Amino acid sequence: MRHVRRPQVPPQQQPYPQAQQQPQYDQGYNPNFTQAQASGYDSGYSSGQVYGAPQGPGGGRGAQGGGHGTVPPQYSPRPGGAPGSPAPDWRRRIKVGSAVLVVAVLAWGVGTYAWASSQMRNEVDLAKVIERPAEGDCTTYLIVGSDSREGMSAEEKKKLHTGSAEGKRTDSMMILAACSSGNTMISLPRDSWVTIPSFVGSESGKQYGARGGSKLNAAYAMDGPELLVRTVEYNTGLRIDHYAEIGFAGFANIVDALGGVEMNIEKGFKDKKSGADFQAGQQTLNGEQALAFVRTRYAFAESDLARTKNQQKFLSALANQAATPGTILNPFTLYPTLGAGLDTLIVDKDMSLYDLAKMFFAMKGISGGDGKSMNIPISGGAPQGSLKWDMPKVKQLVKEIQNDEPVTVTSDR
Repeated sequence: MRHVRRPQVPPQQQPYPQAQQQPQYDQGYNPNFTQAQASGYDSGYSSGQVYGAPQGPGGGRGAQGGGHGTVPPQYSPRPGGAPGSPAPDWRRRIKVGSAVLVVAVLAWGVGTYAWASSQMRNEVDLAKVIERPAEGDCTTYLIVGSDSREGMSAEEKKKLHTGSAEGKRTDSMMILAACSSGNTMISLPRDSWVTIPSFVGSESGKQYGARGGSKLNAAYAMDGPELLVRTVEYNTGLRIDHYAEIGFAGFANIVDALGGVEMNIEKGFKDKKSGADFQAGQQTLNGEQALAFVRTRYAFAESDLARTKNQQKFLSALANQAATPGTILNPFTLYPTLGAGLDTLIVDKDMSLYDLAKMFFAMKGISGGDGKSMNIPISGGAPQGSLKWDMPKVKQLVKEIQNDEPVTVTSDR
């Protein structure tokens, strides 16, 4: 039998030795480069050869064998940055940016609060009011619109139809009760027939006896805000916590600073004395028109009672527009509005900017349905063409406010 010689199988190449731990490099240089090259290890280092040379079929190296290499991992370019630079930490950047924004907003808010507080005219000293009622569960404000022409030029007086009378008198008076059970705004007609009680003069410090029956606005004319508060407290039994008063010019300037106030006038009316000339329907009133709207009484059969209802309606609309993010967060609206109002707004010495804001938000709540507005209950006429209060209803109304109960009392007029 012929002996067949089998071809020899070439010895298989041994696989590259597996290193137990990849050597560490210092800036891409391997001190054992020669040894690593002899053992077949590709370090990625090229001596004069071009990285990324064309690969041969199957992904192998080209025929020339040029370019061992691949770029070491630690030097791979990263998207959005230079080779070797760390990726941006967007979470950290967002956190830092948010913190800076919060600090800026807080600084702006604190600065605005400090500036506005410095502009307030805390002139009325309620500590001079004697024999005061006990405090109730609600916060009460006496809001007064005066016919003060302070700071107005002759041209402005003519434009706003204010006349040129010296001094100042009350043109409107309202009690605002801010309660957890619901807010209530109560108009006090200036022709209300009340008793002007004994009082201590706000300037002289002298004791004066009771003056008997008189119209409510006479109290203000006699001795200013302190006697007006004393008279309201004496005749109602309700303690007044804060006092706020604004004159003609300040009222008109606030409305203009807001860019006007939107109103829905149910029935058109004209009044030569106030300058009112309104058509029915939705419209935006500027300062001049707003002042005419709240002052008109001769165009209505109910005279002062109809006017007080319009005053309530307008103040609620004003507060609803002023106490909004669009006004508070917009410095181009906020600062002119605060500047226009605070320069002419006279408040009691204990009233802070925070208290003033609470007052506006309480009025806004009434316009939004969170509460009610009404005239003080009237039972009929009184001397000098004045109005007599319905005292049983007034006492019940005051008791409900003092105890922070929902107001159930109604007014027929």
